[in-house]
Amino acid sequence: MVALHPITVGGLTRFSTVDYPGRLSAVVFCQGCPWRCPYCHNPHLQPAGVRNGPLWTEVLDWLQTRRGMLDSVVFSGGEPLLQRGLAGAMWQVRERGFGVGLHTAGVYPDRLAGLFPLVDWVGFDVKAPFCDYPRVTGAKSGNAAQRALSYVLASGKPYEIRCTADETLLSPADAGRMAGQLVKLGVDHIVLQAKRMVNGVTLPISASFIEAMAAEIGRVELR
Repeated sequence: MVALHPITVGGLTRFSTVDYPGRLSAVVFCQGCPWRCPYCHNPHLQPAGVRNGPLWTEVLDWLQTRRGMLDSVVFSGGEPLLQRGLAGAMWQVRERGFGVGLHTAGVYPDRLAGLFPLVDWVGFDVKAPFCDYPRVTGAKSGNAAQRALSYVLASGKPYEIRCTADETLLSPADAGRMAGQLVKLGVDHIVLQAKRMVNGVTLPISASFIEAMAAEIGRVELR
């Protein structure tokens, strides 16, 4: 049994068909992220010192009523790896009969490496060519992300690699370089997510951006 510490929940989606492909899931949004990507879909989850959602104990009580109805629980964010109690929370979820999914950008690769025995699937967000991460995240983060991705690829766990296409930050040439780096690591498929504006408008991804990625990587999926 792993040590148990409460996680800080920033929000809860009680039913999702898209956050863990092929599974009916609840999504627990963990509060806090050390990166500051301008296109962040959940900026209210960035501050680590607040709680915007229910207590973790309340989430566990609710999950008890969903046994046999949901397949899995996905830990998203924010950045779940920021949570000291993440391993314990995953253990508690598994103990109740649910599978475990994880959305992460690999902020803390060593913490990620210790979680694979508890994780069934990983959705991994790539931000840019690794040397250009500071331009997107506001932190010297590319080396950590590359190492974390290598751990995911070596883990044997099912995964999805995705990237938010913010063309104010990434050019088609950047997209091509990023895809080339991913291929060298062993990635053959990437999901592109469109940038969502504050007013809810989703910006289309340009054909040149998609083509630059497709020229390097085997399959590009749009979401």
